[in-house]
Order: sequence, then C-alpha cells, then structure tokens
Amino acid sequence: MQTSQHVLFERSELKDRHLVRKKIREHIADKAKLPILIFPEGTCINNTSVMMFKKGSFEVGGTIHPVAIKYDPRFGDAFWNSTKYSIMTYICNVMTSWAIVCNVWYLPPMVKEEEEDAVHFANRVKAVIAAQGGMSVLPWDGGLKRKKVKESFKEEQQKKYCQIV
Repeated sequence: MQTSQHVLFERSELKDRHLVRKKIREHIADKAKLPILIFPEGTCINNTSVMMFKKGSFEVGGTIHPVAIKYDPRFGDAFWNSTKYSIMTYICNVMTSWAIVCNVWYLPPMVKEEEEDAVHFANRVKAVIAAQGGMSVLPWDGGLKRKKVKESFKEEQQKKYCQIV
C-alpha cells in the first residue's frame, strides 16, 4: 500500500478525519492524479440493499463517478456473513466456488448541486446506484452488523410507527 496513494485512517479519531478530508481535497485538486476509489458504505452487506453512505466522501467537492456492483450468487456467493461463518469457512467457500460473478455498472458522473448538503448528495448518489442494481435503499449504516441499535434510532422508528397506527 505504500507504493500507491492509499489514504488510511482511524474512523473514530477526529484528527484523522480532518487529515483525510484535507488529503482528498488536495488529491482531487491535482488534475494529473487519478480518481480516488471510495467505498462510502464502509462495509459490505448481503447484495440486496445499499446502506447509508458515510458523508465524508461527499463533503470534499469534486465529481463523483458512481459504480453499482452486484454479485451474482448462482455459482458462488462472495458475501461473508460473519455472524454465521468463521473467516476460514468463508475463505474455503469462496476458494471452492465454481466462479464469483459480479455485475458492474459505470453510471454517469454526478456533482453536488448548489443547494445540496453532503448528506443529500450522498443519498442521491446512493439512490441511483441502488436503482441500477435493483437493490433497496436502507437509511442506516453498516455499524448495525456489529453494534446494538442506538436508543435514539429505536425511538425514532417507534414514533414513526405510532404515527402510522
């Protein structure tokens, strides 16, 4: 990774976030440099949905070139359910599958609109990717795979349910 231009950071460290934002801005300002590849979900899920994007990728400006990626599980499933399978079982499944087939769609470039904030821009890009891949849009992030649901999120969903009833 040291031979290429990776930007590594610790998400929980506020100083790292600011440094990454600065490095990305500098990178996109230099037209001689190649585009940056970012996975704004921060994690992978089961190929049926697109989770909340981290807004940092959409705060720095520049043009976003969205790419929709969807695995075809007919020959082998690339998704790792870490709560169900160990890493060794997953590796064995992937290495012994007949093929890992992936559909990739390169979508038209997108730019943040003047009245749009980073969250709305991220949601607009996410919706385009989900529509192309035939996936649903989820309003939460991948942290729910590994952490308990925040009480505030539960309360918000309960309020929405009460309004329906």
